[in-house]
Amino acid sequence: MPTNVGNIDRLFRIVLGIALLAWALGFIPGVAASVWGWIGVIPLATALMGSCPVYSILGVNTCGRKA
Repeated sequence: MPTNVGNIDRLFRIVLGIALLAWALGFIPGVAASVWGWIGVIPLATALMGSCPVYSILGVNTCGRKA
């Protein structure tokens, strides 16, 4: 799979993924744990792989221009 996730997008996905997983595990004070938080695995995985299947289907690339 070609890389299609840029650095800023990757950082946002990592933060979102960790936040959702923290919600799933009940680490956020004052907020009840939820099964829906496990969806955080998806943005975390796509950030670590550097490739998003949905971006590939839609033809989106946030990496910027190639030199």
